[in-house]
Amino acid sequence: MPKIVYAKDITAKELVSARNADYADVEETVKAIIADVRARGDEALIDYARRFDKAEIPALKVSEEEISRAMERVGADYIRILERAADNIERYHRAELRSDFELKYDGITAGQLFLPLESAGIYVPGGTARYPSSVLMNAIPARIAGVKNIVMTTPPASDGSIPDNILAAARVAGVTAIYKTGGAQAVAALAYGTESVPKVDKITGPGNVYVATAKKLVQGEVGIDMIAGPSEILVVADGGADPDWIAADLLSQAEHDKMATAILITDDRAFAEKVSEAIDNRIKTLPRREIASASLERNGKIVLTESIREAVELSNELAPEHLELAAANADELLPYVRNAGSVFLGYYTPEATGDYMAGANHTLPTGGTARFSSALGVDDFIKKTQYIRFTPESIDAYADDIAAFAASEGLDAHAASVMARRSK
Repeated sequence: MPKIVYAKDITAKELVSARNADYADVEETVKAIIADVRARGDEALIDYARRFDKAEIPALKVSEEEISRAMERVGADYIRILERAADNIERYHRAELRSDFELKYDGITAGQLFLPLESAGIYVPGGTARYPSSVLMNAIPARIAGVKNIVMTTPPASDGSIPDNILAAARVAGVTAIYKTGGAQAVAALAYGTESVPKVDKITGPGNVYVATAKKLVQGEVGIDMIAGPSEILVVADGGADPDWIAADLLSQAEHDKMATAILITDDRAFAEKVSEAIDNRIKTLPRREIASASLERNGKIVLTESIREAVELSNELAPEHLELAAANADELLPYVRNAGSVFLGYYTPEATGDYMAGANHTLPTGGTARFSSALGVDDFIKKTQYIRFTPESIDAYADDIAAFAASEGLDAHAASVMARRSK
């Protein structure tokens, strides 16, 4: 189903043309929703639940009883799976923790404190699929960072409930409060607060274009992790890879969203044709085949290069969210990867391992932003506070230079504040 093209016949921009979609009309809609939530608070959230989710919700906050019932219904086996994933995520993200430091030189003391945010808002999408994995990936780094209040919002079902697996994941991850609200209105509630939903310091988590646009508009009032777009996978594969496995990997992202991108780059034409055939065979029995078919028709490509190294270089231009190096020499290729959200090495590491169990985070930069941004992690929930101290001796030693520097910028009061402290 994906078109097979030669790298020399297509530009990197053409490969990811879906990234250039214009959402100006969405922004106007989202601005109106944010203004409404700021004006009417809980009342607006309840109205939007009725309008968008077809749900009547007497209370926005999920009760302890609802969570306990959900834990019972999912059962011990599912909780064991959640806890196994959570243990790996915690192990990985604890390695990201930083230590305060202090330096002393020329009589100056200068240091830095790493302090957790007071609160974080975790957005968990609804819609065509529910993702308890996203609950774990967003909440666990926040908890490890030391965030006291981890608030979660997610759209309710038409009966006003939240799926059991989402509530169970929230309990395992350490979420402190859950609210039945989704979409742009949930982002507005987290950014500005309502009678029920508390204002938070930072909002993280994936969502549709309305959620992404809302995060963009409230950035500055609160922090955000990133403005994420549709999911992406790019597979660099040599002829030694199993074509059926690679077809399955491409479909694993295509089934997410009709706007998702799935690209294979290889130096083997015969292998490329086998992958295309395997996709056609697999998609016939895929439950989400309508979504996957639309994604592949719009954004699916198989690109032929002269070599695997050339394939990696093309991948760097695209800066994909997920990059699979399905090659015999994957470890040798890794140092040449400059732009990717997360890299999956070898024939036995499909992207789905990172979604659930590997421990590394699956909230990743999309739309080429891996050129300058990174996976969600503990650092996203920490702020850095600097401190310095001068002694009488060091202020004497530096006063003339500081005053001269300040004077060069035309800031005489700055200079005077230092010179006033000189002992001579």
